[in-house]
Amino acid sequence: MTTTEHTGPAAATQDPTSTTGPSVVVSDLHQHYGDFEAVRGVSFEIRPGELFALLGTNGAGKTTTIETLEGFRRPSSGTVRVFGQDPFGQPPGVRERVNAVLQGSGLLEDLSVDESLRLTSDLAASPRDVEEILRLVNLTDKRGLRVRQLSGGQKRRLDLGSALLTRPEVLYLDEPTTGMDPEARHETWRIINDLKESGVAVLLTTHYLEEAERLADRLAIMHRGEIRVEGTLAGVLAGWGDRVSFLLPGDVRTADLPDVDGATIEVETRDQELWATYTVTGGDVAERAHRAVAALVAWSAEQGVVLQHLQVRGASLEDVFLQVADGAADLVTP
Repeated sequence: MTTTEHTGPAAATQDPTSTTGPSVVVSDLHQHYGDFEAVRGVSFEIRPGELFALLGTNGAGKTTTIETLEGFRRPSSGTVRVFGQDPFGQPPGVRERVNAVLQGSGLLEDLSVDESLRLTSDLAASPRDVEEILRLVNLTDKRGLRVRQLSGGQKRRLDLGSALLTRPEVLYLDEPTTGMDPEARHETWRIINDLKESGVAVLLTTHYLEEAERLADRLAIMHRGEIRVEGTLAGVLAGWGDRVSFLLPGDVRTADLPDVDGATIEVETRDQELWATYTVTGGDVAERAHRAVAALVAWSAEQGVVLQHLQVRGASLEDVFLQVADGAADLVTP
């Protein structure tokens, strides 16, 4: 997305704790391609200083949702508002305050890194300093290289720098760290966190679930055009239970395992050994894992066996994502 002017307040002057309304509001969005409904009733909001991660399986409808937010598509039904305006056609009140880092880079391959940023600077009404941006995305020593000479990860950093140069108040990040090495990815996460602290509203899509866990204030997981899970990270994970696992003792049959209140049992093979996993969802969230472990330890003492390699962990975002992808998830909105 090209930003041609900027008359709104600079992101750095915003108060991320402000009580002002959301910057982005999506309400019952539907999008059709002929008879195919790609997005089916999606709703969410993003407030200043908040990062909302929109996750999902391939073909879930994430890209269509983002394209609608960017103003490239008109909703089939429902509403989309950015700063209270319909973004379709990118009206000035939206265009001047929004930018994006898209999967398909709009960089001109024959320009140098420095020329690319200065071109963006010339098109913005109140740009950040080019030297500052080069330092921020760690491309100062690459400024003379042509864009075509950059690695994939370096191009992503240049995309990010071009977007930040325009001082966006809303920023769409579509797979922003693809192709980056771990060091560059962590540095990009720091930059994104700084943006949040300065009051920028951020929409992130990513296939790196760790990235969403590190950055998201709230998240949603889409599947087949619908949001199946939504909430804060802690709230979503709490709703999917705690896991208590141990190596099944050699003289204990699967049928002999005890029932634990509020838990289901699964036995699986790992490295040719049987492991039992109790998924605990019932009871008080803060105490349920303790109660399950206490019950299992008491049972093991009665049986005279040891629960070898005993592990206790909360649900991971990967656990939730995989269950959504398997179609096993109902809507969760903590």
